[in-house]
Amino acid sequence: MKERILVIEDEDSIARILQLELEHEGYTVGRAADGRSGLEQASSGEWDMVLLDVMLPELNGVEVLRRLRQAGNPIPIILLTARDTIPDKVSGFEHGANDYITKPFAMEELLARVRNLLRIFGQQPREAESPDVLKAADLSIELRTRKVFRKDLPIELTPREFELLVYLAEHKNEEKSREDILSEVWGYDFIGETNLVDVYIRYLRQKIDKGYRHKLIHTVRGVGYMLKEPDA
Repeated sequence: MKERILVIEDEDSIARILQLELEHEGYTVGRAADGRSGLEQASSGEWDMVLLDVMLPELNGVEVLRRLRQAGNPIPIILLTARDTIPDKVSGFEHGANDYITKPFAMEELLARVRNLLRIFGQQPREAESPDVLKAADLSIELRTRKVFRKDLPIELTPREFELLVYLAEHKNEEKSREDILSEVWGYDFIGETNLVDVYIRYLRQKIDKGYRHKLIHTVRGVGYMLKEPDA
C-alpha cells in the first residue's frame, strides 16, 4: 500500500514540484493551498505524513501544527519555511514538529528526510512490546499516556521534551553525545545545530530537576549529557 503524503503549501509552483517528485518516488500525494483546508484534510486520518509550509493564508503553519497536536493527532509533520533561525526551529519543535527544512532546499535532502521519518514511524507498532513505563530513581514515564511524574507529582512536557526524556531514560546511566541525541531524537543528523540539544536540556532541567536535591540530568564534559540515577 502506497504511503500517503499531504502537502500544505500556498505557492503553486512549489506544491506542484513536490507533488511530482513525491509521486515519482511512489507516494500518493494530496494538496491544500491554505491553512484552514490543510488542517481539515490533515485531521481526516487519511494521511501518513504532512509537509507543512509555515507561511500560509487563513491559518499559518505553526497554528495548524498546534491545533493538530492539541487534538492528539500524532501524524509525522515536516515544516517547510524560509526562516532558519534557532528561535524559529525551537518554536516549531515546541509545537510538535518532527522535522524542519528551510527553503530553498535540495529535493534529495527532503526525500531522504521523508523516507527516514516514515521509517521511524513505521517501526513504532513493533515497539508496543516494550515496557509501558520507564523508571529512573523517583521519575516515572508512562509511554502510552505520555504522562511524566516525579515523586508522584505530574510534570507537563512538550512533545519534543517528552521524546528527549524518553531517549535519555532508555539509556539511563549512559553518556550520550549531542550528535547521538540529535540523530535519535530528531530523527536525522541535524548537522551544526547541536545547541538545540542544549536548549531542550535546559527546558527539561527546569521541569525535572528544579527543586529536587538529587539531580537526574547531568552534563558530561566534552561529551554531552546523561540521565543518571543517584546511586549509579
